[in-house]
Amino acid sequence: MAFTCTIPAVATLQQDDEAIRITRWDFEPGAVTGWHSHGWPYFVVMLVDGTLRIHDGEKATDVPLVQGQAYMRQAGIQHDVMNGSPHPIAFIEIEVKQPAALKQLAA
Repeated sequence: MAFTCTIPAVATLQQDDEAIRITRWDFEPGAVTGWHSHGWPYFVVMLVDGTLRIHDGEKATDVPLVQGQAYMRQAGIQHDVMNGSPHPIAFIEIEVKQPAALKQLAA
C-alpha cells in the first residue's frame, strides 16, 4: 500500500476547536505519517526547506518545497507522507473543520 513505517513522524497538536485543528509535524529523514486521509480541507506550511515524498497508494511523488511555502488539499484524499530529505523537516498542518466558524472569528 504505502511506505513501511520504521520511523514515525511526530505530531504535536497546537490547537483543536470547533473551527480548526493545527498540528506541527516533525520528521527525521525517512520518517512517515502513515496511511491516512483528512476529514476536512487542509493547508500545509513548510517550516524548513525539504522534500515531501507523497504516496497515493499506487506511486510515490517527490515534492520539493521551501521554507514558508504552503499548499492546500481537499478532504478525503488518502495518502502517506515521508521525509524525502537527508535532514529533519517540519511543517504546520491546518485543517479547516468549519469554514463558516472562521468567518465568525474574523468579524
